[in-house]
Amino acid sequence: MSDNPQRLDRLNDLLPYVHRARDEELGGPLHALLQVIAREVNVVEDDISGLYANWFIETCDDWVVPYIADLIGYEPVHEAGEPSDARDPRERLRNRILIPRRDVANTIRYRRRKGTLALLELLALDVAGWPARAVEFRRLLMFAQSINELQRRRARSVDMRSADALDALSGPFDKLAHFVDVRQLAPGSGRGRYALDNVGLYVWRLRAQSITHTRAYLQEKAGGHCYNFSPLGNDAPLFIRPVEQTDADTIAGEANVPAQLRRHVLERTTIVDGHPVKSASPVYYGVVPGTRVGKSLAIWVEGWPTEHATSAEPVPAERIVPANLTRWAHAPQRDHIAVDPVLGRFAFPPKQLPKGRVWVSYHQGFSADIGGGEYNRALSQPANAHLRRVYGRHELQRELEHWQETEGHAPPDQPAHAVIEIGDSGVYVLPIRIYLAKEHTLQIRAAQHARPVIRLLDWQVDRSDDVMIVGETGSRFTLDGVVVTGRGIRIEGDLASFTVRHSTLVPGWSLQPDCEPWRPAEASISVIDCRTCVVIEHSIVGSIQIDNNEITLDPIALRVSDSIVDATGSDCTGPVCEAIGASDSGRAHANLEIARSTIIGRVMVHRVALAENTIFTSRVNVARSQSGCVRFCYVPPGSRTPRRFHCQPDLVEAAADPDSIGSERERVRPRFMNLRYGMPDYCQLAEDCAAEISAGADDEAEMGVFHDLFQPQRLANLRTRLDEYVPAGTVANVIFAT
Repeated sequence: MSDNPQRLDRLNDLLPYVHRARDEELGGPLHALLQVIAREVNVVEDDISGLYANWFIETCDDWVVPYIADLIGYEPVHEAGEPSDARDPRERLRNRILIPRRDVANTIRYRRRKGTLALLELLALDVAGWPARAVEFRRLLMFAQSINELQRRRARSVDMRSADALDALSGPFDKLAHFVDVRQLAPGSGRGRYALDNVGLYVWRLRAQSITHTRAYLQEKAGGHCYNFSPLGNDAPLFIRPVEQTDADTIAGEANVPAQLRRHVLERTTIVDGHPVKSASPVYYGVVPGTRVGKSLAIWVEGWPTEHATSAEPVPAERIVPANLTRWAHAPQRDHIAVDPVLGRFAFPPKQLPKGRVWVSYHQGFSADIGGGEYNRALSQPANAHLRRVYGRHELQRELEHWQETEGHAPPDQPAHAVIEIGDSGVYVLPIRIYLAKEHTLQIRAAQHARPVIRLLDWQVDRSDDVMIVGETGSRFTLDGVVVTGRGIRIEGDLASFTVRHSTLVPGWSLQPDCEPWRPAEASISVIDCRTCVVIEHSIVGSIQIDNNEITLDPIALRVSDSIVDATGSDCTGPVCEAIGASDSGRAHANLEIARSTIIGRVMVHRVALAENTIFTSRVNVARSQSGCVRFCYVPPGSRTPRRFHCQPDLVEAAADPDSIGSERERVRPRFMNLRYGMPDYCQLAEDCAAEISAGADDEAEMGVFHDLFQPQRLANLRTRLDEYVPAGTVANVIFAT
């Protein structure tokens, strides 16, 4: 900041013009001297400004937060870990979790409100970053009321006609009465909840990620009237876009948390001409006024219900009917659309099909900001890159013509450094073949807050329909923020580097409605006789196959971080394909460096230079095991790896009796909520996963792709704060809603 040209010249600008003109005639020695003085003045001013900013918790540097916390008597949670040296960016991120700035800022405010139920929800958001709902279980207990003083707000006996109440049974929004449960309150289970002194804090760890104005997927096998919200064609529950609470003293409702959207919540009943009419609630359906951003969901249809209808506005909520479309059996009446938010489906009347395009906006659930999405991410590009933003398939296809191979050579007008930025979340159906000239770079990326989907079809009869990337010496290609479905990516030539960042290459190429892969044995990335360096960051990809000539070529560099490599295996012990290997089931001719990732499938490589904080669900087979290191990882028994340090199940085997080694191996085997891409809890560790895995990283965070969420630290912080602020005479427990 002190080197800002305007700030460097501010002393020189104060000189009279005659002196500046004379100085310019002499070559500017006075100007240069004043710039040196101004630089030092700026340093002093910046330091004074920083000192002033560090007086306040809202503006202070991260390293000052613990000192302000100590000043007001804030006690860090030692069970969550101790703050470390803040020089490393990852350590600074961990320190922000251990001593949350918002928690320190609100400490005095919390002390004044100690004992109130709504405070527990604020604690969950400020301490752990999780939206929450606090529930007093004593209000859900069944008891005989006095006829003279009925309490109608208490929980009541089951009404079998109330489908909404039955749907919410035993959840955070349960309104039915329960018998007293005298067992001890057990974390992570329903046992012991319903007692006089118990308070449950339901927290939502999954985030509601927006998908704005994308194309819906027509399920032709089910019928011409059947659609999925997901452009990949899979069933997935829709999530609620949370509405911020205006009153801090009220308990969160279903519209205030990123919960899965239930059919009965979406439904609204109105009386028209004396008859009840069902439609979608405007709380969840529609768009934010003046934008195309959906509330929780919205549908646009071109030429429906009449041929002259436009898609300028979404279909009115009065024409949306919540329904159960499990078997696509519900046929809506004319001029209406049936929507099933639980499955992410909607259907038109079979005799009134749309004649134009269908767009949707909705929210999906996921654990972290990886794999592409409408979230903020860092963008980078060469300083002299040519940037071109495109909208629609034709614009993208026209831009890609500059990288089409012409008689074995790149086009003469190909820019040396270029970025093609896709500006929306649409679906782009087109073949892609890229040829990069020597030392040229190309980046295809999504704009901020966009999630485009590139869909590859059967375009060619006599050759592959993969995305083909061919590069000459020194060329580089980057894919950033994009979802690729239908095929994989094939790399040939002398490409210097191939980078996949914040993107998804759908494992198994495409998804069936139940999220099963269409082609589970096919690779997402294939490298054929290419000296490239493959880099995968914050992404989700299928299997990686490297088929290089081991005699004529050296092993290539393969670097994976904060990502999922999924060979579509079913579990940690069943038969799976190679997540990283060669097409002939051999070893990939590569040197692997991997950190904070989850690998579903076998890993067969030439060498592992470094692996840390990673979960390998199937065996690892390394050709050169005498060099490299594997640290703080889960490596299945029978693997051949370099020397291992603090890995599982090695540690529990060494500490166990010979008779209990088998049971200890099974105990620490990673357990996941789901291993199918397309589901909200994909690759999320289960609640009963062993602590050696869920807190087994080198900094006591969880192993695997969600390491940087620091969930063990968040949970330890929250539980300690609950004990401090819980209402008198009650016991609070954290319950994971997602």
